[in-house]
Amino acid sequence: MQQRKERQSLYSQITARIIAELEAGGVPWVQPWDSVRCGCSMPRNAVTGRGYSGINVLILWAAGIEGGYSSHRWLTYRQAQTAGGSVRKGEKGTSVCYADRFTPKDEEERANSEEREARQIAFLKRFTVFNVDQCEGLPEKLTKVPAPRGEREAIPDADALIAATGADLRIGGDSAFYARLGDFIQVPPPEAYFEPINWYRTALHELGHWTGHPSRLARDMSGSFGTSPYAREELVAELACAFVCASLSIHPTVRHTDYIGAWLKVLKEDERAIFRAASLASKAADYLLGFIDEEARS
Repeated sequence: MQQRKERQSLYSQITARIIAELEAGGVPWVQPWDSVRCGCSMPRNAVTGRGYSGINVLILWAAGIEGGYSSHRWLTYRQAQTAGGSVRKGEKGTSVCYADRFTPKDEEERANSEEREARQIAFLKRFTVFNVDQCEGLPEKLTKVPAPRGEREAIPDADALIAATGADLRIGGDSAFYARLGDFIQVPPPEAYFEPINWYRTALHELGHWTGHPSRLARDMSGSFGTSPYAREELVAELACAFVCASLSIHPTVRHTDYIGAWLKVLKEDERAIFRAASLASKAADYLLGFIDEEARS
């Protein structure tokens, strides 16, 4: 019972924070990157190098900007000690979460006796991390801040990713969209954009939708314009685009500001909606980034 209350509390706390930001005119996945020290990148564990995903990306982006940190590298209290350093006295950590499922022993035994699949129970565990800027005595390899890449440097990577997907990308017209039934993307020509980088942001947003096709990640894309399922899919594509952009050192932006009202409605109806959207977006971003990872390995 206590675990269930804690899980509900975490869902409600984070959802309430994101709702407040949206109602104030801010978008949690579009941060004021130009005015902060940490620059535009995805948060990673400083010791393992593993990237955080899902809702934890939004939590750590917000914490990094609020704290004015110089990087998006994080670690636990114990990891700081193991690495030979320590968290400075008085520093406050950031709560992130780990979601998984488990099968109770009695359910597994019952399922075996009834010759059926065992039902799993979802759980959400909270743990605390600290930015490397909140620590002292850490080795330089954990604290050294890499030189930021400019967006011009990121364009070749974005071109390589778009080409590597093999997506049916059609250039033309005056609107951008993904056609689910025809499984193609249409984007206006680059010269139609005041800033060239916005063409890439738009293409990556539509590629976010493209990942949801039944032959790829098979998301529910059946919603028509104005419905909650449609708003949920737009939220997934927005977040996926933000995650891919940050991974390529391109500042994320909002492609459809007119959807903010619909997103607010979805989040107010379901406190777990942003968790699901962020999780699906991470899978979509990993799917897209996997194309250039494969090319780098070959």
